[in-house]
Amino acid sequence: MSPAGLRGATAVVGVAESDLGDVGPGRYAIELAAQASHRALADAGLTVKDVDGLFGVVSGKLMSTVDLGEYLGIRPRYTDSTMIGGSAFVTFVHHAAAALRLGLCDVALIAYGSTPRADSGRARLGGGAGPEQPNYEAQYQPRSPISGYALAAARHMYQYGTTRTHLAEVAVAARQWARLNPRAYSRDPLTVEDVLARPMISSPFTSYDCCLVTDGGGAAVMVRADRAADLGVRPVYVLGAGEAHWHKSINQMPDLTVSAATESAARAFAMAGLTPADVDVVELYDAFTINTIMFLEDMGFCAKGEGGDFVSGGRIAPGGALPVNTNGGGLSYTHPGMYGIFTVIEAVRQLRGEAGERQVPDARVAVAHGNGGQLSSQVTAVLGTAEAL
Repeated sequence: MSPAGLRGATAVVGVAESDLGDVGPGRYAIELAAQASHRALADAGLTVKDVDGLFGVVSGKLMSTVDLGEYLGIRPRYTDSTMIGGSAFVTFVHHAAAALRLGLCDVALIAYGSTPRADSGRARLGGGAGPEQPNYEAQYQPRSPISGYALAAARHMYQYGTTRTHLAEVAVAARQWARLNPRAYSRDPLTVEDVLARPMISSPFTSYDCCLVTDGGGAAVMVRADRAADLGVRPVYVLGAGEAHWHKSINQMPDLTVSAATESAARAFAMAGLTPADVDVVELYDAFTINTIMFLEDMGFCAKGEGGDFVSGGRIAPGGALPVNTNGGGLSYTHPGMYGIFTVIEAVRQLRGEAGERQVPDARVAVAHGNGGQLSSQVTAVLGTAEAL
């Protein structure tokens, strides 16, 4: 089967989050993954009894889908818990599309759960795990992962003249979207001056350049396109997907200003037969403000080095020319450690016209993009309505 054979062959028919934010010390990651799963299946008009393809990662679970299958009572005939960081959930959209297309499963459930806020208060965690070994960065005592992204931001500023104000524009745009989202964790007004005035965490980042730390989970349900038509929901079709990774450690990144999103996006757009100019809404993995700038460049929405100017003046905020991270993103909506599933959830809601006050008018094509590690793994999905097929 050629990659072109996946275009429009499958669809997302259900999405949901679990409870988000600070869920309290009595809640655990697998519970949130299960809660999101039941909600997403209900959104699709299905139940756990229908699921025979299980994809996902649950924080703290080495055998994630085995644990989740046991917890939910699912005995899948196809399973995938590939762990490549926060991009994994966009990867699962790609892998589920292939498995469905080949008949390896009929109903694919993609799930995630994590409780970093709750975990931080649990005595059972003790002092936490040390760095993976061998680790040639450890002697410099970086504040991982913040320092790695700050390094990339500093290089981008040096090489292209990107400024701290440009970075702040990203945080402000995300907050403006979050103020339209009742489920967003941070909804207070935010200005560029507020971002710049915050304490420096890892130069050039202040605290508002960095993602939230919340509890939460999310899930998506996929089926073949012919089955989608029978479920009584508005399907969102997988038009294209692509994956790439070049490095794990930031010290091995070939160019600190260019990510493997250049390849993942090119593959996704090629499969979809579309270009960035065809996209109505963009959902990016914005763990840090530099991510949004770099990914918009790498995916072809603007030229390399022009990202700072591109995000300025409200271009990516509500009412701007290119709606980006319309739920508020990892910077203001939620970020339970890995954010990729939430790019898929928001892209689907926008294409289904279910985003409420933040709805982008006449959205037909959306990009959901995941990032893992320190600008390491990159995965892009192009999703569309029936009109985009």
